[in-house]
Amino acid sequence: MSSNDFSAVELEPHGAPCTASVIWLHGLGATGNDFPPIVPELGLDPELKVRFVFPHSPSIPITINGGLVMPGWYDIFGMEPSSPQDEPGILSSHALIESYIEREERRGVPPERVLLAGFSQGGAIALHVGLRRARPLAGVIALSTYLVRGDRLAEEATPGGLATPILMAHGTQDPMVVYARGAASRASLVAAGVPVEWHEYPMQHEVCLPEIKVMGRFLGQRLGPALGADA
Repeated sequence: MSSNDFSAVELEPHGAPCTASVIWLHGLGATGNDFPPIVPELGLDPELKVRFVFPHSPSIPITINGGLVMPGWYDIFGMEPSSPQDEPGILSSHALIESYIEREERRGVPPERVLLAGFSQGGAIALHVGLRRARPLAGVIALSTYLVRGDRLAEEATPGGLATPILMAHGTQDPMVVYARGAASRASLVAAGVPVEWHEYPMQHEVCLPEIKVMGRFLGQRLGPALGADA
């Protein structure tokens, strides 16, 4: 991909050089403009020099929404765990996010200093990518989301991917990605030996301030200079 192929909102740290990156994926129907306002609320130490990258997904027809074209990382045919999955779309977005990770490496940030975050569909792709990387990432934040292609996890996950720390959070009143689906995804990851930190909140399909504070603490732990040097 050329530099012109990357469509994202980016927040650069004050001062140079950047020493870590967070690639943050939005949910269905949103854009990369959705989550930048959260960054100041994370409470990160400015000395960490973190670059935030918020990619825009392609716009595609979404079957569950009557074929309406909107930003999405993959098509959705139904919200039941047994519903068919858009495997080509998931794999295409996986490849796209890998290109963003490779771009960060070209800009001087190795994968062990890159953390993937995502909400809903974006969280599903963040999990899919993070669990399958030969060179593991610093961590994954997966909000109000679920595993896609979970039946392939045992054969596709890498040792490094399975050892990647994951922060998951979910609303107990979520009407979109129901709590039970998120909790079942967490259980599958734990059963596979993945280190998962789980938080739940009395909210719907959204993000709350206590959750943001937990994310900030997790980012600080995973991207701190001492930890990064040992990763």
